[in-house]
Amino acid sequence: MDVGVAAGWIALWVIFGHAHPVALAAVVPVALGIHLFVMFYEEPTLRRKFGADYDEYCRNVSRWWPRVRAWENSRAAS
Repeated sequence: MDVGVAAGWIALWVIFGHAHPVALAAVVPVALGIHLFVMFYEEPTLRRKFGADYDEYCRNVSRWWPRVRAWENSRAAS
């Protein structure tokens, strides 16, 4: 979802012209803040809540880049 929002903003900058330097400077700390929140709060919380299922999910799905193909959840079939 976060990657999609970033792509949308980039698309708007391309369509309407170049971005203001202040807007570009704001992107870096916001992106870093989101990344740190995901790494240090969201992922550990999900790992505690879902355990091995979340570990398998992490092995099969990248943190920031969407998958092109579906993956088979071997634990769901059991």
